[in-house]
Amino acid sequence: MTLFTVALLQISPKNTPAENLSKGIEACKKAKALGADLALFPEVWQVGYEAGLMHFANAIELTDPFLTTFQELAKNLEMAIAITYLGKDQGKPTNSIAVTDKEGKIILTYDKVHTCEFDEPESRLAHGKSFSVVDLIFAKGQVKIGAMICFDREFPESARTLMLQGAEIILTPNSCLVERDPVLADVRLQQFRVRAFENMVGLALANYPKPKNDGHSCAFLPSGKPLLIANEEEGIFLATFDLDEIRNWQKNEVWGAKHRRPECYT
Repeated sequence: MTLFTVALLQISPKNTPAENLSKGIEACKKAKALGADLALFPEVWQVGYEAGLMHFANAIELTDPFLTTFQELAKNLEMAIAITYLGKDQGKPTNSIAVTDKEGKIILTYDKVHTCEFDEPESRLAHGKSFSVVDLIFAKGQVKIGAMICFDREFPESARTLMLQGAEIILTPNSCLVERDPVLADVRLQQFRVRAFENMVGLALANYPKPKNDGHSCAFLPSGKPLLIANEEEGIFLATFDLDEIRNWQKNEVWGAKHRRPECYT
């Protein structure tokens, strides 16, 4: 077995980026102590997905100390960190994630493609242009990872595009009601589960706890079976994927890209 453990950091934001930096550092240290290979933050952790802070003045470059501090931390802990933040794109902020490997190198950046342009604060954001998959080397091996963010998961094309690029695990920072939505109930949770099954990939989602959102950070196997569904409370939750099991499932089962007919889909 080749095991890969993702720590879902279901933690409450503070009032400023500086406070979120400090709390994020402590959460990563705890995740490492628990045995994580990668720590995943909820959506736009830098400013806690607070509408009043999601403006261009708070947008940062990859060279900003907020991000370089997590790069140094990843190197010191020998653990990958998937940190979320407001990026910059032609005068507008972006809803972004940067994955730093255990050597402190940023190997993946992604800007949310499906921004919630129908509502504040995301109506003022620039959207991303593409999805990508990279190889992440960790202590026990290597895994192909990609990322989508919150509203991205409600579009089948997001996970499908990552699957077609070879993703084995898709990281999903989140900030919304996952299961306690007054209209959709658990539909969003089950929709996310289907994304795993139809694409034969492992999924890991980190959400904010109550009272900001409703927690329920979760992870699903390529079979669609839940690996973990957290409660509403603040905490660090571990999802351990068996990569050999994922690879065997992708090789032997019939879903995903196996029997697609893309020439018929136009």
